[in-house]
Amino acid sequence: MGENIEELLKKIPVGGVSTPAQRGLPLRTGLWRTLKPVIDKDACRRCGTCWMYCPDDAIKKTEEGFYEVDYEYCKGCGVCSEECPFGAIKMVREE
Repeated sequence: MGENIEELLKKIPVGGVSTPAQRGLPLRTGLWRTLKPVIDKDACRRCGTCWMYCPDDAIKKTEEGFYEVDYEYCKGCGVCSEECPFGAIKMVREE
């Protein structure tokens, strides 16, 4: 504490749009969702595009090479679905 806004702004890296995800209670955004991404493993080509574009680091690679969503940290923004070149991720209504 004690830093003013100018000092804080100087610490932001130039060109940075997001900070690396840090696991912890304050960043659990899963309760925000109204839609959630569901990955169709049959359509997935394991390209990693969803992982690269996820702004919350909520997509992880499994030991089998597939990708899965960590719903505790996924806020349902839909970026992964929009960027998937194979249409393997569909946004579905959260129940």
